[in-house]
Amino acid sequence: MPSTDEHTTGEDDDGVRVWLVERTYSDDELNLIILVYATEDGSRYHRRERALTSFTGPARETKAGLCVSPDAVGTVDDPATRDRYATEARRMAARHDPDDDV
Repeated sequence: MPSTDEHTTGEDDDGVRVWLVERTYSDDELNLIILVYATEDGSRYHRRERALTSFTGPARETKAGLCVSPDAVGTVDDPATRDRYATEARRMAARHDPDDDV
């Protein structure tokens, strides 16, 4: 069973557990989908960008949760964003297994 700190921060021996909290479409000419994953306490995030065309076909599934390297997460400084990320990450964690496609 993870310690309280591991559950709060989403960190374990294999990396940092993050959950999908935001999926947006870039308005520029690059046609990117921006995926933002965050820890359950909302304090850290991981961002991925994908070309819109990479979402066609079964090869590019979007997972509910990821385990990423601690070097691949940034900190969330804005309290309102941190609260929003925490709420959404907890909701995703309660409803989905990390490997679920969403």
